[in-house]
Amino acid sequence: MSQRQVLQVFEQYQKARTQFVQMVAEMATRPQNIETLQNAGVISMLRPLLLDVVPTVQQTRFYEKAAAFVLRAVAKHSSQLAQAVVDCGALDTLVICLEDFDPGVKEAVAWAVGYIARHNAELSQAVVDAGAVPLLVLCIQEPEIALKRIAASALSDISKHSPELAQTVVDAGAIAHLAQMILNPDAKLKHQVLSALSQVAKHSVDLAEMVVEAEIFPVVLTCLKDKDEYVKKNASTLIREIAKHTPELSQLIVNAGGVAAVIDCIGSCKGNVRLPGIMTLGYVAAHSENLAMAVIISKGVPQLSVCLSEEPEDHIKAAAARALGQIGRHTPEHARAVAVTNTLPVLLSLYMSTESSEDLQVKILFS
Repeated sequence: MSQRQVLQVFEQYQKARTQFVQMVAEMATRPQNIETLQNAGVISMLRPLLLDVVPTVQQTRFYEKAAAFVLRAVAKHSSQLAQAVVDCGALDTLVICLEDFDPGVKEAVAWAVGYIARHNAELSQAVVDAGAVPLLVLCIQEPEIALKRIAASALSDISKHSPELAQTVVDAGAIAHLAQMILNPDAKLKHQVLSALSQVAKHSVDLAEMVVEAEIFPVVLTCLKDKDEYVKKNASTLIREIAKHTPELSQLIVNAGGVAAVIDCIGSCKGNVRLPGIMTLGYVAAHSENLAMAVIISKGVPQLSVCLSEEPEDHIKAAAARALGQIGRHTPEHARAVAVTNTLPVLLSLYMSTESSEDLQVKILFS
């Protein structure tokens, strides 16, 4: 055989591989194909392509992105399928690709890693053990906005399951970098950044204090006025996850003007976007007489009363009823501040209504 004929065999092989990856990636976009692909051993077939060296850089990048896309499509459907990705060694290979110089490859890989971590603490721990966290922290420092978004989302998915996993993210230096992006003009990035900080802060006083020490106040309060509803909701959620822990953290929020800002935010939106803000007022007021009075002085009671009357969903009404109860329970003066808004007849009507959920009735009974 001539040299040309020999090379043609290799060219045909590369074309066949390219066609295979393209077809698998196309099939993976349809959820009904995932189980069949997994049963056919697609994960173990794709793993070598992530590390493969082919004659052109373009082909290598194509293989890596396509393979990461398919692994992401498989992993997102269930914890069992995500575990299969881990068990065959593909996670370790994905993490190696987080060091690639091509931001498109890193984005595709970070997405896949996030989908694996999303399911449960065990899979998140596997992602941590594979060494993904420091590389994801490097990814949020890259200039590409899309890469920043996906890396921040993956860090959020890792942090949410336990204090230990959140501590791993903190120890990798993520908090300072995330906090610096709170005022980034890209709404989708802010959405992910605020989510990641919330998932860290929710677990313990120590972790909440670490988030606060990154100087997120008062800058995070500007997000409560954002045009994007998801940014508003996630900013309110972050403030809620900090306020719930201690009177001192709630007082810090009050001192930064946070309670007034949350009340304004509640007044500017509807539905579930309001919910974390309503809960924040309840958490703040529950801690002490003085903090409850701070909510009253900031005109929180009339706004909560509006939510109680306006909102059609029982779970939002229940949160408003609970917050009003936390404000009014401290002293006769606090109770009077709730009573003068004519809230009590509304609460009684909702309690007596056969259409009210059991949770709403319980919240009213103990408010």
